[in-house]
Amino acid sequence: MAGREDDEHDPPILDDKTEAEAKSSERDMAPPGPGTSIHRSGSRPQLDLSKAEIQGNFEERDPTILLPNQSDDISHLALDIGGSLIKLLYFSRHEDYSNDDDKGKKTIKERLGLTNGKLRSYPVLGGRLHFVKFETHKINECLDFIHSKQLHRRDPYPWSSKTLPLGTGVIKVTGGGAYKFADLFKERLGVSIEKEDEMHCLVSGANFLLKAIRHEAYTHMDGEKEFVQIEPNDLYPYLLVNVGSGVSIIKVDGEGKFERVSGTNVGGGTYWGLGRLLTKCKSFDELLELSQKGDNSTIDMLVGDIYGGMDYSKIGLSASTIASSFGKAISENKELEDYRPQDISLSLLRMISYNIGQISYLNALRFGLKRIFFGGFFIRGHAYTMDTISFAVHFWSKGDMQAMFLRHEGFLGAMGAFMSYEKHGLDDLMSHQLVERFPMGAPYTGGNIHGPPLGDLNEKISWMEKFVRRGTEITAPVPMTPSKTTGLGGFDVPSSRGSALRSDASALNVGVLHLVPTLEVFPLLADPKMYEPNTIDLSDQGEREYWLKVLSEHLPDLVDTAVASEGGTEDAKRRGDAFARAFSAHLARLMEEPAAYGKLGLANLLELREECLREFQFVDAYRSIKQRENEASLAVLPDLLEELDSMTEEARLLTLIEGVLAANIFDWGSRACVDLYHKGTIIEIYRMSRNKMQRPWRVDDFDAFKERMLGSGGKQPHRHKRALLFVDNSGADVILGMLPLAREFLRRGTEVVLVANSLPALNDVTAMELPDIVAGAAKHCDILRRAAEMGGLLVDAMVNPGDGSKNDSTSAPLMVVENGCGSPCIDLRQVSSELAAAAKDADLVVLEGMGRALHTNFNAQFKCEALKLAMVKNQRLAEKLINGNIYDSVCRYEPPSLSQM
Repeated sequence: MAGREDDEHDPPILDDKTEAEAKSSERDMAPPGPGTSIHRSGSRPQLDLSKAEIQGNFEERDPTILLPNQSDDISHLALDIGGSLIKLLYFSRHEDYSNDDDKGKKTIKERLGLTNGKLRSYPVLGGRLHFVKFETHKINECLDFIHSKQLHRRDPYPWSSKTLPLGTGVIKVTGGGAYKFADLFKERLGVSIEKEDEMHCLVSGANFLLKAIRHEAYTHMDGEKEFVQIEPNDLYPYLLVNVGSGVSIIKVDGEGKFERVSGTNVGGGTYWGLGRLLTKCKSFDELLELSQKGDNSTIDMLVGDIYGGMDYSKIGLSASTIASSFGKAISENKELEDYRPQDISLSLLRMISYNIGQISYLNALRFGLKRIFFGGFFIRGHAYTMDTISFAVHFWSKGDMQAMFLRHEGFLGAMGAFMSYEKHGLDDLMSHQLVERFPMGAPYTGGNIHGPPLGDLNEKISWMEKFVRRGTEITAPVPMTPSKTTGLGGFDVPSSRGSALRSDASALNVGVLHLVPTLEVFPLLADPKMYEPNTIDLSDQGEREYWLKVLSEHLPDLVDTAVASEGGTEDAKRRGDAFARAFSAHLARLMEEPAAYGKLGLANLLELREECLREFQFVDAYRSIKQRENEASLAVLPDLLEELDSMTEEARLLTLIEGVLAANIFDWGSRACVDLYHKGTIIEIYRMSRNKMQRPWRVDDFDAFKERMLGSGGKQPHRHKRALLFVDNSGADVILGMLPLAREFLRRGTEVVLVANSLPALNDVTAMELPDIVAGAAKHCDILRRAAEMGGLLVDAMVNPGDGSKNDSTSAPLMVVENGCGSPCIDLRQVSSELAAAAKDADLVVLEGMGRALHTNFNAQFKCEALKLAMVKNQRLAEKLINGNIYDSVCRYEPPSLSQM
C-alpha cells in the first residue's frame, strides 16, 4: 500500500565521516558461551501497523518507519551507543482518519466475509519509527535532539498517553555507552537507562530484518550485488559475523536461541588503528577511500615473487596469490615514507578482510552451516571489503557456502533494543506485509549535506532548489576495471578494486518501510514462492537504459499535467519543478547503481514515479482528465449496450473482447497514446481502434475462451461462480470496455468483483471512483443497476423488482474492492485483505491492461482460469514479449495451472 507523506520533521542530516566503532575488546575476546532467550511478552502486539511504511533520506541508509493508523501515544525510544556512533530509534505521531464506516463498504465486506471488527469509524493516530545517527563524541547533540522532541517525557506503554514527570522515564539502550553514559542521561534528561544485552539485541534485530524484509540480504561478488530472498521457515540456522572493533561470530539457531562460538581481536579496530599509525589518515572513511587508489602488490609478497612470476600449480596457487601480507617490506631497503599510503591501506584491508572471511568459513564448516551473514561498522556497504570477504568464503568452501550482507546492518542493535519493549508491535510480521518506498525525504546532491531538520514541504523544496540541479539527463554507469594481476589468498583480485570504483558506489539506499499487516498474498497464485511479478528483467543493462530513458522523456509531459491539475498556480509550479528534480535524481541514481534500491523491476520504477508525485503533494495528477473522459464515455454507453443486446450470443462475446482491447488504447502512460490524443476526440479514437480489431490477434486464445463461455458440440458450459476483473484506465477503457464485459458475466449469473487501485496512478481508475462510474452506467442498464445495488454500490437506490432488460435477469452482485496499491502494475504477493477475501470464491481472473497483464503477471500462473487482455502500446515491449508491433493485441486464456488440477 502506498504511503502518504506528512510534515513531520525529518531526522537531522549528520556527518557520516566517523571513526570506527570502539566496542569492548573484552567482549570480542571472551570465551564462547550459550545465549539465553530474549524476553518476550505473552500479550499480543499493541501497535496498529495497518498501512505502515519506511520513510527516510533518499541518500542515507537510515530508514524511518511510518505507522499511519497507530491509535495510541506510544513513544518507545531505543539507542545503541557504540564507541564511535549512536544509533537511535524513536516513535512520533501524526493524525490520520478512517472512513470505513461507509454503508457500501460494510455491505461488500459482509458479503466477502470480513468482520465488522476490522472497521474503524473514529479518528486514529499514526506515527513513524525514525532511525537517526550521531557521533558518540557528540553525545550532547543527541541529548539535545531527544530533549527538543520531548522523547524522554513520553510514557512508553501503549495504553497511556500521558507525559511523564521528570525523573520517572526509562529508555532502552544497548552497547557500551549504556554503561558509560547512564549518569549523563540522568543528569541531562532526568531518565534512567535500562541496559539491554548487546548480543541479544544484535541477534534479535537481525532475525526480524531477515524474516520481515523481502530483499534484506544480498551477495556481493566481483562488484555485483544479487539480492537473496530467504524464506522465514528456512532462515535457521545461520552464522552471524559482527565485525566491529573486534569480531564476534554467533551461531543463530532460532528466535532467542544463539551462541557466540568464536571471535577474533583482529577486526575493524585493527584496520583503523594500524592504518592511522601508518598513513596518518584522520578518519576511518578516509582510510577506506584511500584503499580505492592502492596497489597492494608493491607491499604484499605474491606467489609469483617467490617463483619468478610463475604459478605454483602443483598446489593450485596462481602467481597473483598473496603469499605474505606486507612480506615485501622485509626484503626491501625502504622506510615507511617510501611506500604510498594508498598501497598500505589496501594491503591492510585485504589482510584483515581475508582473515575474517577465512575464520568465518572455518566456523561455518565446524557447524555444518551454508549461510553466513556479515554485519558491523567495518562492512559499511564498502564494495571491496565485501568482495574480499566473499571471495575468501567462496574460495575456501569451493563455492559451497555463501557470504551475505544486510542492507540495514547498521541498525541491528538499535532494532533489537526497540524490540525488547514488552509491546513493540513487530511480532509475527511477514515479508508480504512490508513494502519499501524511497521518498526523497531530504535533499540529494550526490554527496553529503549537513544542515537542520527539514520542517515541511516548502523547506524540502528550498533545499532541492539549492542543491539538486534540474534535468532529465541520465548519467553513465560507474565504470569497472578488468581483473588485475594481483591476487588474494589463493584467488585473483576482485574486478571492483582500484580507483575506477567510487568508495560510495555500492552504498545501498534504505527507504521507508511500510509495515502493512492488512496485505496478503493473492490466494489464487499457483505457486507464490515461484511467482515473479516483473516480466521485463531490468538487470539487463540494455533494458534498464531503455526504460529509464522512456521515463525520463515522459517526465516533462507528466510535470505539465500535474501542475495543470492544480490550476497552474505558482505553488503547483514550484512543486512540479521539485518533483522533476527529485525523480530525475532517482533515475540518475538507478542508472549509476541499479541495485541501490534493492531488486529492480519495471513495476518498481513505475511505482517509484507515483510515490514521488505523492511526495510533492500531487495526489491525482490526471483527476480532471479522468473526469472528462468518464463523462464522454458514459454519454455513448447506452448506444453501445443497445448494439450489444441486438447481437447473437457468439457475436456479442467477440464484440465485448474487441471492445476491451480497443478501449485499452487510452493510456496516458504511453507516449504513443498521448500523441494520439491530439488527433481526435475520445470517441473518435475508440471507434478507430474498434475498426482495426481484426483477428487473428498477436496472441489469440479467443476461441478457447469462447468454448469455455458458450460450450461446444451441444454441451452447455457451467457458469463461473465469481469473476475478478482487474480494471485499468478511466474513461473508455473501464466504461466502454470492462463494464460491458462485467455486465455479460452478470447476466449469466456470475458474481463480478471489479478490482481497482487503492490510490491514483496516471489515468488508472481507483476503487474510490468506481462506485460513481457504476452509478452513472446503471442509469442506462437495469442489469448493472440491480447488481450494483446487491453489491452495496448503490446502497440508497430504489430498484423496482419488476425491472429487467428484455428477457435477461440476474441475481448476481457487482462489487468493487481495492487492490492495495497505487501503481500502474500490481505485485500479487502483496494485495489488500479485501481482494484476498474476494479471491477465495473466485474461479476466473481477468487481468486487463499493459501494466497488470504485460509489464507484470504475463507469466503468472493461477489456481483458477485466467484471461489476460491488453493492447501493446510500446514497440520494444511488443518485440520483446510477443514478437510483434505496437498496437498489437493480446488475448491469452489460460485454464487452471496444471499443478492445481
